[in-house]
Amino acid sequence: MGNLLSLTTFIPLLGAIILALFLRGDDAEAQGNAKWVAMGTTVATFVVSLFILFGFDPSNTDFQMVEEREWLMGMNYKMGVDGISVLFVMLTTFLMPLVIASCWTVSTRVKEYMIAFLLLETLMLGVFMALDLVLFYLFFEAGLIPMFLIIGIWGGKNRIYASFKFFLYTFLGSVLMLVAMVAMFSEAGTTDIPTLMVTEFGSEDFSVLGIHVVGGMQTLMWLAFFASFAVKMPMWPVHTWLPDAHVQAPTAGSVVLAAILLKMGGYGFLRFSLPMFPIGSEVMGDLVLWLSAIAIIYTSLVALVQEDMKKLIAYSSVAHMGYVTMGIFAVNQQGIDGAIFQMISHGFISGALFLLVGVIYDRMHTREIDAYGGLVNRMPAFALIFMFFTMANVGLPGTSGFVGEFLVLMGIFQVNTWVAMFATTGVILSAAYALWLYRRVVMGDLIKESLRTITDMTTRERFIFAPLVFMTLLLGVYPALVLDIIGPSVAALVENYDMATAGMHSAGTH
Repeated sequence: MGNLLSLTTFIPLLGAIILALFLRGDDAEAQGNAKWVAMGTTVATFVVSLFILFGFDPSNTDFQMVEEREWLMGMNYKMGVDGISVLFVMLTTFLMPLVIASCWTVSTRVKEYMIAFLLLETLMLGVFMALDLVLFYLFFEAGLIPMFLIIGIWGGKNRIYASFKFFLYTFLGSVLMLVAMVAMFSEAGTTDIPTLMVTEFGSEDFSVLGIHVVGGMQTLMWLAFFASFAVKMPMWPVHTWLPDAHVQAPTAGSVVLAAILLKMGGYGFLRFSLPMFPIGSEVMGDLVLWLSAIAIIYTSLVALVQEDMKKLIAYSSVAHMGYVTMGIFAVNQQGIDGAIFQMISHGFISGALFLLVGVIYDRMHTREIDAYGGLVNRMPAFALIFMFFTMANVGLPGTSGFVGEFLVLMGIFQVNTWVAMFATTGVILSAAYALWLYRRVVMGDLIKESLRTITDMTTRERFIFAPLVFMTLLLGVYPALVLDIIGPSVAALVENYDMATAGMHSAGTH
């Protein structure tokens, strides 16, 4: 299986092409066929991706299963995975069949809807496997297009505004990254990511327009990449596109956005910012830590006053991503382990929360918190699963949400106790907004007439949540499943970073 990575990446594209070329009509039968083709394609992708996981050797910190072909103008088509990227590949392939299953009630332009999601899966997988700068950039940017269409065509009332805001924010951030990539190519003479990770870019201080730049070119390149990844995460204060995008996106779009697309920013920091610009990361690290602390507290407070369920969960996502950026830029084993674990865990938990909102939205066609109350009386299964994921979101011990936050806080405490203290208050605030939402939607008496005929979850809906519940519990009880895979690669990353920045500490420039 020499081309396992390419096979996994392009199976969804093949499914999209089959749908585009061979499926005709828009009657009920054609819609059903489109859904089944998409479901079969995503399941096949997941099955093939399991071979990547089983063939992966965690003790080897190099890139594995590398595929390389001559491409154009000295650039190569190069794919590979290491301990940091392999689990993001698995998260993507694991979630996509559940996303397709959640689309079963869609009835407008079903074929095009399925094609958009299949294309999106190929592009997301490409981001996590690309080992060439240009290839990475193409996958990274092209992923905007299907998501733009998913929000803009199948979204809510303000979908056009939300889709353009999403596109412009993320696209403008990436333009600076492209400039930095050109500068890297001109200095290193290659676009090969493993080579660039061991290339030392200039870090001599200089002045621009009278401003003294500590860390020189590295700091400027770091800022250019940061502009792109910070918007993608999204970090405060460039997070404002996310709540709009979530509220307007269809349920399946929200799940992909929260569970996978946001992780590209964190993955970018780990793949580019830390290994390629260690001096720049060291110079700017404190800024990121404080921005993350502000994000955790600010967005948690904003979540408390939301009236739309999706908006509340969207702000909760920004707060949780604050822990991720904090863990990454603590640059120690616990911090980065916790950040990656948090991203994987958040994929299951936030994906499930958006699916839960979708369940009641399908029945009542409103996401207003005030429209609900007392659902436990009519929907006991829904109330139970909602309770489980609310607790996981808060970080209850025994769920995967706890492990990531605990490791991040341990990592950050070794670096900056003040930031750790502020970040810990976010744990209390997250309990406040999550339990407040649950109480208002689920608990109490069933007073509203409109809710008296609401039905509990169908068998299909329960099937969607079963694997998410299982994974959230499994990783909460047995986190070594993730930590054993990422540990050696993270250790190598931290060691290389410490070696690169050691001279800076001894010179007393920091």
